[in-house]
Amino acid sequence: MPKDKREVGFVGLGLMGLPMSRRLCLGNYIVTVWNRTKTKTSQALAAGANLADSPSELAQRNSIVFLCLTDAEAVEDVLFRKDGIANGGPGKIIVDHSTIGPTAAKEFATRLHEKHDIRYVDAPVTGGVIGATEGTLTIFAGGHASDIQTVRPALSLMSGRVLHMGGHGAGQTTKLCNQVMVMNTFVTMAEMLKLAENGGVDATQIPKILADGFANSRVLELFGERMARRDSEITGLLAVAQKDLDLIQALGKETSTALPMCGTATELMRLAVANGLGNSDITQFIKIYD
Repeated sequence: MPKDKREVGFVGLGLMGLPMSRRLCLGNYIVTVWNRTKTKTSQALAAGANLADSPSELAQRNSIVFLCLTDAEAVEDVLFRKDGIANGGPGKIIVDHSTIGPTAAKEFATRLHEKHDIRYVDAPVTGGVIGATEGTLTIFAGGHASDIQTVRPALSLMSGRVLHMGGHGAGQTTKLCNQVMVMNTFVTMAEMLKLAENGGVDATQIPKILADGFANSRVLELFGERMARRDSEITGLLAVAQKDLDLIQALGKETSTALPMCGTATELMRLAVANGLGNSDITQFIKIYD
């Protein structure tokens, strides 16, 4: 291996994880990957990644391991299963890009440190598949400043900004605050577009019409026309949106924070999933109004 190359591991090659891992491959890194569904590793291997047979083998090879998984249950499994990352040896830094609850992040950090001498950074992201592909994500990091500094060169290949938000769990709390705005915007955007349609206006033109006004947002710019067209391309699943809203509700309860708008958005998102839209793109949410 050339002296100027560093080795890192990446677990979780879904909609976000795959382009993030490819950014590392394009940078000055040799990347070893593992995914629970092995068939999903082919594109990462084509980009130059190596394949590990298990999470523990991946951790044995690398001092820094990135995770991008669906939920806390998946993270716990990959970390602590019999052939999990925690059994790959001490002295690692785990950087978890999954969106999970801050309490779970704190528990994972404590368990890894006390029982396995492994450090943990919760580092959820915002920016979507476009940001992951272009390397312009914003990363909200929670953990020790020295650990974040150690992994910052790799993070910079995947993001435009890396923000240290505080101790363990602070990254996840910040991500959920972000999701309060994003999820409520998606719901109100669907209602707005449906109102336009029912009122005889071409809803696909609304994002352009509102582009220079107070009603504009990044969500409207990126997803408004796609939602109006019922574009089925997958960039983010409705089931994952429901998961994030459930996490927001749980954090609201833990912190005694009233979240009536998110409560409404959560029930509407659950309705969409119950109506069979869970594996559809988030823009398909508008169909519950059709």
